[in-house]
Amino acid sequence: MPAEKLFTPVTIRNLEVRNRLWVSPMCQYSVEKWDGVPTDWHLAHLGSFARGGAGLIMTEATAVSPEARITNWDTGIWNGTQAEAWTRIVEFLHGQGATAAMQLSHAGRKASTFREWSGRGSQPLDEGGWETFAPSAVAFDGYATPRELTVSEIQGIVADFAAAARRAVDAGFDALELHSAHGYLIHQFLSPLSNLRSDEYGGSLENRARLLLDLVRAVRAEIGDAVPLLVRLSATDWVDGGWNLPDTVTVAGWAAQAGADWFDISSGGLVPAASIPVKPLYQVEFATAVRTGAGVPVNAVGLITKPEEAAEIVDSGAADAVMVAREFLRDPHFALRSAHELGVELDYWPPQYTRATWRKEG
Repeated sequence: MPAEKLFTPVTIRNLEVRNRLWVSPMCQYSVEKWDGVPTDWHLAHLGSFARGGAGLIMTEATAVSPEARITNWDTGIWNGTQAEAWTRIVEFLHGQGATAAMQLSHAGRKASTFREWSGRGSQPLDEGGWETFAPSAVAFDGYATPRELTVSEIQGIVADFAAAARRAVDAGFDALELHSAHGYLIHQFLSPLSNLRSDEYGGSLENRARLLLDLVRAVRAEIGDAVPLLVRLSATDWVDGGWNLPDTVTVAGWAAQAGADWFDISSGGLVPAASIPVKPLYQVEFATAVRTGAGVPVNAVGLITKPEEAAEIVDSGAADAVMVAREFLRDPHFALRSAHELGVELDYWPPQYTRATWRKEG
């Protein structure tokens, strides 16, 4: 049956993931103590997807330093206390047979903001916010203007990512992802709309990609050859003169040569764009273009809500896996339900839940 490919294991380096229906990183903004330490909420949130049959489960954007957070309510991986708390979560994911992956992130000019339901825009310094920085002193629409980073500060950020990667691996994570999409710091360097520098980190595509490639090399050197490294990229800014699909294909190829293994292809987030044709599967074509053009494995994202959609994407070769967000929030057992609806038998139903398995018709 063609649908079985969605539930066929896939190997990245030496890591086998039990299926190709994965959980996208989804910010929870639920660290109420503002200390970056994941809580019981994160255990229950991520653990439910493992119990529900997902293959790979990605954490929310996890900050590599206090200043790297999008909000005060974000998780972090810049100290040992955070790493220890993550270990408990990883152990539960592993206990359910799932692969645990961490997305490493720096928000850049989109840092120091309120969470969605606590306010709007940048969080003032006298209310717990902090100074933001970016490749250039160009603000995101409605946010505070960031300070331009110095070269030495950029090098310090590379060191922060490498140290965070080491903590994540020591905490038991099976794979890591560099968040280079959605208008956060690495994407800010990639796009000519936010990177106006004239030094070795700005101007040409090679220069604008330098930070990402430095990060890939630094993280690979830190974690060794065994741990898979993913890169999330926005394929386009959806604005004329911005980051685009041909650039994405080129830079994905460079990142693969530098040590990245897999590419998680999304789009947008750098600047407001009114022309995004949001509809089911609207981003799959970007993943396919990167897969074909750069010759690298990819996953597709973007309003994938039906088992048949996920199965067709993988079976057709449009992508090697799919990442799903909102549908997993609606139904943490989306993977188990998809297998049932597609007629695929799985052997990893939680034994506590087997009484709830769907009955075959007839």
